[in-house]
Amino acid sequence: MPATFVKGDIFDEASDASRPGRRAIAFGADCTGAMGAGVAAAIKKQWPAFAEAYAARCAGNKMQPGDVFAWSEGDLFVYALGLHRGDIKPKISHFERALRAAVERAAHDQVPRVLLARFGAGKAAMDRLRVKRVLTEVGASTPVDVVFFEQFVRKATATA
Repeated sequence: MPATFVKGDIFDEASDASRPGRRAIAFGADCTGAMGAGVAAAIKKQWPAFAEAYAARCAGNKMQPGDVFAWSEGDLFVYALGLHRGDIKPKISHFERALRAAVERAAHDQVPRVLLARFGAGKAAMDRLRVKRVLTEVGASTPVDVVFFEQFVRKATATA
């Protein structure tokens, strides 16, 4: 399936009750287990059991750039794509390897869509055009729908 590029709130989409069934959220992760900023911090807050399991996986350098860590709770799957270690700049090859592993895992887990959080700010910055090319190529090679959230847009809420 072709990759889809959208604006929106990945967490709203992941918890959308109108889309029953298995769903997955994926994000670019620091292989040291650090989850103190950005989407990683939000995931840590939303799913503390994931954060504990991910920290355990990262202990002793078991998580390497290019690896994917998979965790599930009911119909929700979280995939941490190992992009970098600490302050070392990530490589596009690590991103591609981790993304391919994540969509293969999603297909195995019978997850039809993987929602991929925007990354690439700060120390995890990668060339956006190269990232988009990898997303497009990987999306075209898998039956899993890869949805990349390019920009965060909070859903409007009704006020009384």
